[in-house]
Parts: sequence; C-alpha cells; structure tokens
Amino acid sequence: MIKDIINTLNKELPATVKLVAVSKFHPFESIEEAYEAGQRIFAESRPQELLAKVRHLEEIRLERGDDYMADIKWHFIGHLQTNKLKMVLPYVSLVHSVDSERLLTAIDSWGAANGKVIDVLLEPHVASEESKQGFSPSEIYDIMDAASSDERRYGNIRFKGIMGMATFTDDESVIRRDFSALRDIHEKVRLSYPSVAEDFTELSIGMSDDYPIALEYGSTMVRIGSMIFGARNY
Repeated sequence: MIKDIINTLNKELPATVKLVAVSKFHPFESIEEAYEAGQRIFAESRPQELLAKVRHLEEIRLERGDDYMADIKWHFIGHLQTNKLKMVLPYVSLVHSVDSERLLTAIDSWGAANGKVIDVLLEPHVASEESKQGFSPSEIYDIMDAASSDERRYGNIRFKGIMGMATFTDDESVIRRDFSALRDIHEKVRLSYPSVAEDFTELSIGMSDDYPIALEYGSTMVRIGSMIFGARNY
C-alpha cells in the first residue's frame, strides 16, 4: 500500500519537486516500508518523536550495520521551541518552520556554538486562521536585509526558501490566494536579494489535500503524510 502510493506520487510529481513523507505519529516500521519503496526524506513535527526515531534507527544500525538506511534525511516541520533545539538541529537536514525572529536567532546561535550552518525555510503567515504562526512579508524582507547587509547577520543560517500552509478550507479560491501570496514572497526575495538567491530555491507548499494546486504555484516540496501512511496514530 505505502509502496504503491509512493510510486504513484513519484510518477505524478515533476522531477523538480521533492516528496517529503510526513511520518509524524506513525511507527518506525512505516518509515522503513516507505524507505524500501524508495522514499528518502521524512518529516517530523515533535522534537521528542524525532529524537526517538533517530535513536531507534541508531539501535537498528548496531545490528544491521552503519549503512542501513544511510541516506535517510530528516526534516522538521513543526513549531520549534528554542529550548528543544538540541533535540532537532543535530539530526535534520532542513528546518521548514522557522516562524519568528527569536527562533531564527536561537538557531543561528546554536549553529555558531556547534560549528554548523543550519538550512532553514522561513514561514510566512498568509492563511486566514489566526492560530497559524509565522512572519509577515515585511518581517521576512527585514530578515533578508539583515542577512544581506555588511554585518551579515545570521552567519550560521543558510536561507533555503519559504514554507507555508494555505487556509484550511474547501474554498479553492482561498487556497489559490494563499499559495499565490507565498509564491510572490518567494519570488520577491529571489529578485530583491541576489546574495541569497542562489540558495533560496525551495518553496515548500502543498499537503495531501491540496498539493495538486500547490504544484501550479511553483512548489518544489510537497509534504504528504496521511495519503502515504493513512490515518495518524495519535
């Protein structure tokens, strides 16, 4: 089942679009099944769950060898608290959900202290729900100003692009409005800040219910969970 869905998605998605399998709330056995089907990028949203899965894989490698699932990549897509950075940043190749300057500064400081450059996506708030977190467009441009200035703030951050979610609604026009706004922010950064444009290539939009629309707006990453793994095991 998982293999069939992954194969179908990979045939459907353009070669320029990465499939991110959202494995949160699903057992490690499901990750193994998806990996065997060719999936390599998996996303978690809770630091404790990510760390548990990373350590479980380390235990398996003691039995099967260090090369078991050696090319797996972990992404973090949830709200990240600054006191949980050490549970996430050593293990992930990309943080999708940087939604405040406080978090960005904390990640940069952690990177400096640990000799690492952290790849991140900035999360704007464009959806209608007040509960969703994220930057205003002007705040994102302020961050780009700081990163591009002579002082070169955020020296241990590599800005890889934008991550966002559309309003949770059945109204396709609203979803299109939100994806259009996210695409516009992404394009404006690339055009206005050439010093970061080379790295600023990712537009992480689209989930199980709306990824076909997201593809129309230039998505380079789709985050798909329930379609691949079924209902979540909370």
